[in-house]
Amino acid sequence: MDVGLKRELEEKVRSGERLSREDGIALYESDDLAWLGGLAHEVRTRKNGDVVHFNVNRHLNMTNVCTASCAYCSFQRKPGEKDAYTMRIEEAVKLAKAMESDNLTELHIVNGLHPNLPWRYYPRSLRELKAALPNVSLKAFTATEIHHFETISGLSASEILDELIDAGLESLTGGGAEIFDWEVRQHIVDHRTHWEDWSRIHRLAHEKGLKTPCTMLYGHIEEPRHRVDHVLRLRELQDETNGFQVFIPLRYQHDFVDMKDGKIRNRLQARTQMATGAEALKTFAVSRLLFDNVPHVKVFWVMHGVQTAQLALQHGADDMDGSVVEYKITHDADNYGTPNKLTREDLLDLIRDAGFRPVERNTRYEIIREYDGPDPSRRDSPQPMRV
Repeated sequence: MDVGLKRELEEKVRSGERLSREDGIALYESDDLAWLGGLAHEVRTRKNGDVVHFNVNRHLNMTNVCTASCAYCSFQRKPGEKDAYTMRIEEAVKLAKAMESDNLTELHIVNGLHPNLPWRYYPRSLRELKAALPNVSLKAFTATEIHHFETISGLSASEILDELIDAGLESLTGGGAEIFDWEVRQHIVDHRTHWEDWSRIHRLAHEKGLKTPCTMLYGHIEEPRHRVDHVLRLRELQDETNGFQVFIPLRYQHDFVDMKDGKIRNRLQARTQMATGAEALKTFAVSRLLFDNVPHVKVFWVMHGVQTAQLALQHGADDMDGSVVEYKITHDADNYGTPNKLTREDLLDLIRDAGFRPVERNTRYEIIREYDGPDPSRRDSPQPMRV
């Protein structure tokens, strides 16, 4: 990137001027990661100071049976496969209760698109989980699942959301987004929920007062221009609804080991390589710079590893996802050493070690507790890492 364009982009960012599609593509073409990280760090600091948010959550996947066979997915199983499972609601409640210790504040629920489960299973499951865990927020279902519920119930998404909210739903999850551009999407997604329905469902959720996350699956067959397009679609929807609380770049995972039956379900990996740490940090930085109207950018450490996650906090991210235990959707794919669990104390140590002040939040980004920052005698105030 020439010096003049660099200066122009710096001036835009520092004056609060919105970056364009061409600006985003130019940022991805830059090989100066230290400069990108520094610029993104300025923006995250302007928005969130020296804070890194985290929450204490658990993930619950009540079924892995799915009608879709998305090219990147190792989680899905077909009916009758050896390790396909579907929990009775009583089983799901029992498992969730076992997760309740450590002052749990959020239960994150995502499932396969089961061909035979009745619609009533889903609101009933939320109702019983909420009765068992009244102080735990239920973040449940992707827009893809809501679209599936429309098919199996005959109800509209609006009616479905009303019933789920009445049963205890506090937020949708951000999944099902992947990459919206059809040039890529037709090769990676095997269900019928694309941008038009994904955005329709999140728009409805926002109209009903829900705040939701949004995501992007990167590092597979897409190009930087597809990532820019993805973020700009979300940015435009955020202009309309102001309903997204956080943007979450998710690193595509290879099937290093598909643990139980030896099958390789990830059909992309023969022609892809996972994003490097440097590519991950660039994606966080450019996303923070483009997505000027979303307050938070989250690094999901399960998909990035803890060291890259710490560095992402220096490249635009201000949220380090919670104390997840057994995140099956990723851990059914990878075997590269990401731990199954980080405790609250682990997260506090990691955030402080990266030079930031930990703040525990709930699903709505309300502050539960603020903690002391790093020992000032050990390091200076947070600055972007130089790589």
